[in-house]
Amino acid sequence: MFDFRDLFQWERFITPTIIKLYYWLIIAVSAFWGLSSVLLGLGLLFSSPLTGLMTLIHGLLSAVVGIVFARISAEFILIVFRINEHLGAIRNRGETPATK
Repeated sequence: MFDFRDLFQWERFITPTIIKLYYWLIIAVSAFWGLSSVLLGLGLLFSSPLTGLMTLIHGLLSAVVGIVFARISAEFILIVFRINEHLGAIRNRGETPATK
């Protein structure tokens, strides 16, 4: 985890720590959105079967797509920070990619 003092210093990034919170928050929002759409679809099945079925399918697909999108975006952000760490390690060793 990060310390409060890390917010005012630039030696350490806090985003890689916070990204896990972002990921679980998006998972919860996607699951809630999908569950509410599924419940709405189940309610609509009695009055309009086709609309209820389409809403049910939309709810399930939106939950799955939201979860996959959350994972992809979190991994992309972590990859950018990992690239930064590797470039810093190369710079500290005094190597350049051309001399490898």
